[in-house]
Amino acid sequence: MSASVHHKPLTVALVQQAATDRRAENLEQSLAGIESAAGQGARLVLLQELHASLYFCQAETAENFALAEPVPGETTGLLGDLARRLGIVIVGSVFERRAAGIYHNTAVVLDSDGRLAGRYRKMHIPDDPGYYEKYYFTPGDLGFTPIDTAVGRLGVLVCWDQWYPEAARLMALAGADILLYPTAIGWDERDTAAEQQRQLDAWLTVQRSHAIANCLPLMSCNRTGFEPDPAGASAGIRFWGNSCIVGQQGEYLARASSEAAQVLVVTIDPGRTEALRQSWPFFRDRRIDAYGELLKRLRD
Repeated sequence: MSASVHHKPLTVALVQQAATDRRAENLEQSLAGIESAAGQGARLVLLQELHASLYFCQAETAENFALAEPVPGETTGLLGDLARRLGIVIVGSVFERRAAGIYHNTAVVLDSDGRLAGRYRKMHIPDDPGYYEKYYFTPGDLGFTPIDTAVGRLGVLVCWDQWYPEAARLMALAGADILLYPTAIGWDERDTAAEQQRQLDAWLTVQRSHAIANCLPLMSCNRTGFEPDPAGASAGIRFWGNSCIVGQQGEYLARASSEAAQVLVVTIDPGRTEALRQSWPFFRDRRIDAYGELLKRLRD
């Protein structure tokens, strides 16, 4: 792949959707959103985290392991066929069954020829009220490695990874052209309106910070809509939408609403990265000789 591919303006899209308990319906929404995006010129489309199902991690229920599938599998097959037919790159999300008792929260990348270009297994696994992911997901073991595609080198991460500057920086150091985050995050409706706003602002701010610190465009695709807790132990989650695409200086290029299913399409310019790194030389001035303490849980 020539370096010039990475420096051309690129039309990208994300598909924000509300999930149901019907897998076929969820996948139909995803595929329709991809078709709409491609019709508007998108050559790269990002879907939300676990887009084929409800966010089942609100409760620890062994029956939910039946939702898992192999990679390659049905979902990658559907996305790959569509990617090939439309000539675009698609980033999807799969509850991966790797082996009996080993499951991952896995982002999959289908290249424009339909092949599985690569996968990323979620590295940071939360275990919080309403987000009991450690019950389901084995931490990723593929590291922070970008995936080469027809539209460039994609730094794909997943949701909770979104809060860690180390993950974004390692993807950038490995040559990522774009950072992408399939996501599922929302509000506990028992929180005050002020607290909900603080949470949303923090989520948007940290993503814009990753874009700025690494001089990279960034795409984040969240789900929307209310999903009840099937165990009835909590008030459920109202996913806050606000999927966004930002430029290398953290500027919003597109941002979805909190409530509506939406397809966002915008053109980004990966070519700005090199010029920005020359004038804002964060990479040049890193003190790699002084960062050893980062490898400790807590500094002594």
